Amino acid sequence: MSTDSVRLDADRVVTTEQAQTVTACFAIRAAADPGSLPRILEIFAKRGLVPSSVQARLTGVGESALSVDLQVAGLEPALVEVVAETLRQIWVVERVLTAEVLPAHVA
Repeated sequence: MSTDSVRLDADRVVTTEQAQTVTACFAIRAAADPGSLPRILEIFAKRGLVPSSVQARLTGVGESALSVDLQVAGLEPALVEVVAETLRQIWVVERVLTAEVLPAHVA
């Protein structure tokens, strides 16, 4: 294992090479507006990012909200935060939560 560049994640050490394969997950709640999904996806397209997974569904009382779950592989943690902050600035977006999924470690 290379010790020149590592990242600590909970109880394990992850090399930079492994960190690049992290999948960023975005959970977004927005108004049930016809323009919500295109506005959300535009943030990723402007950065040349293609989500590996996108799921959208109407939720809430009377289906008044749109829940969007996106996954993008290979994002650096700093870029995840920049994208999340940009999403939060969209007027139809109510909430953005992020998480990182690390690849399974085979011993």
